Amino acid sequence: MIADQAATLREIRKNQQLRQKASAAGEEAARAGRDVRVIAVTSGKGGVGKTNIAANLACLLVKRRKETLVLDADVGLANIDVILGVNASFNLYHVLKGEKTLEEILIDGPGGLRILPSASGIPEMTDLSRGEKLTLVDTLSALGERLDIMMIDTGAGISSNVMYFNMAAKEIIVVATPEPTSLTDAYALIKVLYQRYAKKRFRLIVNMVKSAAEAREIYFRLSNATSHFLNLTVEYLGHVVLDENMTEAVRKQTALVEIFPEAPAARCLAKVADKIATETLDAYENGSIKFFWKNIIDQNRG
Repeated sequence: MIADQAATLREIRKNQQLRQKASAAGEEAARAGRDVRVIAVTSGKGGVGKTNIAANLACLLVKRRKETLVLDADVGLANIDVILGVNASFNLYHVLKGEKTLEEILIDGPGGLRILPSASGIPEMTDLSRGEKLTLVDTLSALGERLDIMMIDTGAGISSNVMYFNMAAKEIIVVATPEPTSLTDAYALIKVLYQRYAKKRFRLIVNMVKSAAEAREIYFRLSNATSHFLNLTVEYLGHVVLDENMTEAVRKQTALVEIFPEAPAARCLAKVADKIATETLDAYENGSIKFFWKNIIDQNRG
């Protein structure tokens, strides 16, 4: 009787192990065949809270079971590792110089978020050569098979580096504030990406607003300008209210959504993350990460 029970238990454990292996294999197969969404978070000028939005959205997407990596592409002025309170001993500069591999510089962030840190205060990083950009193509493509989303925190403005990383993404999220210069510079950024690089899909997050109504007003002003002068429609993705908790989170070097998940700004960001996480790739033209990087190579050759 005891022997029969032991045998039964062994059989149950064996079946459980087989199911677990099959499940893991299925997940791995699905992961290998899936497309990666490459999303650039960008802005026409600095000081609009772009990096905070990128970092917090990335943390929220991980919570929504999306394998996410955030690439700090604000080369020369990188600080996403500081905002998230992680220590980056090495960064993209060491990869481009051949001193480290990509795997050696990747660091873990909140909840399993992967962070690819860049270099701050290194002048050479502000103007990457064509060879260095193509090195990035090779190294970043290797990450694609393990990700659902790669979020790129670009620099601000219309420099060649900012254009380069925006070219890498099929989805571009522009961050603007109610400040008039922010809106003007956001329009200039969209104009350059549209006219010079044939980008056609832009989504707007209005940051540091007092209310949803104010955000909508800002959106309509930008949308009317792009529609009238560029014949281009900008999509409204959401808004983030002005919240002193964001400043406190930065001071504590912790993501707002981790330390103050119920803060007004965190709730706004959660709504944006819900939209991104529940969208299907059917809405996007060719989601393959290899397609994105091939695009960059073709542009550079051109």
